Parts: sequence; C-alpha cells; structure tokens
Amino acid sequence: MDPLTLGALVAVLTIAVLFSGISVAAGLLVVSAGFLIVFDGMSSLSLIPEIFFGKLDNFALLSIPMFIIMGAAIASTRAGADLYEALERWLTRIPGGLVVSNLGACALFAAMSGSSPATCAAIGKMGIPEMRKRGYPDGVAAGSIAAGGTLGILIPPSVTMIVYGIATETSIGRLFLAGVVPGLMLVGLFMVWSLWSTWRSGQASVLSAGSYSWRERMEILPRVLPFVAIIIGVLYAMYGGIATPSETAAVGALLCLLIAVVIYKLWDPRAIWVILRDSTKESVMILFIIAAAGVFSYMLSSLFITQAIAEWIGTLDVNRWVLMGTINVFLIIAGFFLPPVAVILMAAPILLPIITTAGFDPIWFAVVLTINMEIGLISPPVGLNLYVINGIAPDISLRTILLGSLPFVACMVVAIVLLCLFPGLATWLPDLVMGVAI
Repeated sequence: MDPLTLGALVAVLTIAVLFSGISVAAGLLVVSAGFLIVFDGMSSLSLIPEIFFGKLDNFALLSIPMFIIMGAAIASTRAGADLYEALERWLTRIPGGLVVSNLGACALFAAMSGSSPATCAAIGKMGIPEMRKRGYPDGVAAGSIAAGGTLGILIPPSVTMIVYGIATETSIGRLFLAGVVPGLMLVGLFMVWSLWSTWRSGQASVLSAGSYSWRERMEILPRVLPFVAIIIGVLYAMYGGIATPSETAAVGALLCLLIAVVIYKLWDPRAIWVILRDSTKESVMILFIIAAAGVFSYMLSSLFITQAIAEWIGTLDVNRWVLMGTINVFLIIAGFFLPPVAVILMAAPILLPIITTAGFDPIWFAVVLTINMEIGLISPPVGLNLYVINGIAPDISLRTILLGSLPFVACMVVAIVLLCLFPGLATWLPDLVMGVAI
C-alpha cells in the first residue's frame, strides 16, 4: 500500500479509536500494535516493550511530576484567593482594575500551578462573583477567567512545553523563555478586549476605581510573595546554570509543599497525601501517553508514513505560509477533541520535519502550537475550561460562557498572526539569555 494512503488510513482509524472513549494512551497502543502486526508481522510486537520503556528512560521526564506536585501544592491552598485579593488591592486605582487584576491573577496562578482548570477554579471562585456584583457583563466575567486559565500551558514553567521539548528533542530552557513574551502579549490582548467590551456594553461606570489603604495593600503581600519568589528562583536557577530543569523542579516542588504547610497551615497528613496521590495520577497519565506516543511514532516511521508525508509536503508548490495556515487549522481542530499533551505527542514528531524543511523555527512553532491548544481549552465540544466556569457559576448559562469566550479566541488568533509577522516575539528572549542557536 502507498505510504500516504496508509497514513490516511492510520489517521482515520486513530480518530475512530480515540472517539470510542478509550484512553488516549491505550488507543495509541492498540492502533500501533494493530498496524505493526498487519504490515510487519507478529514478531514486530517484541519491539513494543523496548520502545515503550525506552521512551521513559529520559532524565528530563523527572521534571513533569515535580512541576505537577508544585502546582498541586499551590492549588490545594488559598494561594489563588490571596493572589487575586493582592492584585485587586494594588490595581484597584486603575480604571477597570478589577478585570485587570483577575487576568493578572490568572497569569500568575497559571504560571505557578501550570494547570488550566485549577486556575479557572481558584481565581474564578472569587473573581466571577466580584465582577458580577460590581456590574461587569456576565460574558466578560466568565470569558476572561476561562481565557486567563489557558495561560498555564504557555507561561513558564509549563508541562506542555516540557512534553514538546522531549517529543522534539528541543531545549526545554529555550521553550520556557519563548513562552514569556507571547504569554504577556496574550494577557495584554485579553485585558484590552475586556475593558473595551465593558465600556461598549454601556456599563463603563464599573470601570471606575475603588480604594484601599496602604496598610491593606501591604498586609496581603507576605502570603503571596513566597510563591512568586519560588517561580523567580526556579527560573533563575535554570537559566543561571545552577541546576537542570529537573533539579529546579524538584526544589520548587519541595518549597511549595513547605510553604503550603508553614503559611497555609496544611498540617493534616491526609491533605498532603491527597496532593501526592493526585499528582501521581496525573503524572502517570502523562508519562503513559508519552510512552504510547513513542510506540505510535515508531509505527509511523517503520511503515515509512512520516518520511512519505514529509517528502510529499516538500514537493508541494505552495507558499510556506499557506502550509503554516493549514497546519494551524489542523491543530485547532485536533485541540477541539484531544488534550494538549496528546496532540503534541502525536503531531509534533510528524510536523517537526515539515516545518523545519519549510524554514520555520521549531522554538517559535512550539509557541504557535501551544496557543492553538489554548484555543481548544475554551472551544466546544470539549472546552474543559467552559465546564469548569459553568460549575463555579451555574446560574451563567453555558451559551453565555461560550459567547463570552469567543472574543478571547479571536485574541489568540491575533496573537498567532502577530507571531507570524514578528517571529522575534518568541525567539528574542531565548536568544538574548541563552545565545543564538546554531
């Protein structure tokens, strides 16, 4: 069978298997094993265990459970509420300071926890009722939190970036730095839209500033600054050459657990056990997908599907930006149905030779891919963040939440366009800090 035809068959069957409700990892293993048996014989199955466990034999993978523990420790405390309250007190003099502080809190909490649903839940529980009480439109209140929660997979430290780095053998340090400027740019776009939408709705009076005393502003800082210091410390240790990403993640996880115990009085051993238990479950799920995706990639390469696709793309007489536009459409559609980690592990090994052949920077592409995955988090039919927000504010209809989120999807599309026009937005900081990649 022609490799391109075979690739189309693999794609169709993979989608069908994943839509059956089976777990992503198990589905990839079933498809991989089935095609290997049909085309390479039963003897090919003997290679699957070696490939499966060999994919996990990577020291960088240790950073995934460590960052997950770091985020779980933060999410288990009142850190989100304190962070929201601190920013509200400090930014309240700015017109529209409440929505600005909500998005700022989402950005910081997302950076600390790395979890989109946790960010929506932690900031949304306080932010959405407060914005509605002060007269902000329901769509702005719900949509801003749903969109702000997606920043967790872009702003470092990001588990998604780690997974992309492992899948494509790209520097994780560079990937973290590449997400900083685009992440801040997205926060800015979200803020501009929220303020303009509120003003346009005829409720501009809610943008007027409130006031807090300097004593009220200062007393909240000791509960927030330690977590911010940990993020800064982790990034400094990583880029200062003091430790590897895995080592800094381990230290960050330990410090977050200690802060949760000391500052937030998380003394109950059962609470610590819940953090470790949930972190282990999520880590195993991600690592299982990584290993299964390794087998899936081997199957594609063994049947010459990956090589044939790359060769076919190379023969197409199309503008490279048309090609990039097609890839973006594919990523957005995939993100509608699959979690970011699964999409990255399945698509990155196939897309990497295509984008490099077309002359695109893989570090830059990682940011574009991640923003596409963010779009999937606030888009139906899966749209995990939409359902989290609906659970927090059940009296806001899912339709209102969706309509309120769509403008933020447009902001993400604008961000992708800006990255295409100005690739330096993603590559400038990594090149400045770590030198130009050769």
